[in-house]
Amino acid sequence: MPLGECYKIRSNSPDLYLDIYKGHFATSHSHMNYYIDIASNKANLRKAAAIANALAEDFRYTERIDTILCLDGMEVIGACLASVLTAPDRFNVNAEQDIYVLTPEHTSGSQLFFRDNTAPMISEKNVLILAASVVTGYTAESAAEAVRYYNGVPVGVCSIFATITQSNGIPVKSVFNPKDLDGYLSSPAVHCPMCKRGQKITALVNSFGCSAL
Repeated sequence: MPLGECYKIRSNSPDLYLDIYKGHFATSHSHMNYYIDIASNKANLRKAAAIANALAEDFRYTERIDTILCLDGMEVIGACLASVLTAPDRFNVNAEQDIYVLTPEHTSGSQLFFRDNTAPMISEKNVLILAASVVTGYTAESAAEAVRYYNGVPVGVCSIFATITQSNGIPVKSVFNPKDLDGYLSSPAVHCPMCKRGQKITALVNSFGCSAL
């Protein structure tokens, strides 16, 4: 089944935009009326750099960052973000410093963990959590808990798209938000108005992409 017509949400930068589809989409935590296709934003260097430049503005001059923890396949954007944050600039808090760009492993129960050789990149470090999207906040909270467990300090969460501005007291910054999507809806499956209307699910969604039904 096709996803339908693709729309674009644009910004002032030609490389900074979102591809979106309207429908009934289900993740493991919620149902939504939009699917935001950010695969190319994560994989294309120019688009990744545009995302990184936008996100860096929230941290470049205010927050010391030692490690960027990349969730949802955000490593390319994470590397670009580290490059921007460490660029020579006398006002840049992290100018010419070193930043780790790290990806966690997951247990069978989806808990995050780090090996003996990667845990020191979290321990006693200021950690910026980088996610593709933050909708329910569940993933961001789990990542922050893992950082604290390994004696790190979560100083912020940033993402391409987010519906919240803080997660358990940690600021959440994003490039796009629900104001950019007319009538955006996200709700738990048991309260989904589309399900109650009998509207069939268009596709299943996770961090890798979507599978149309």
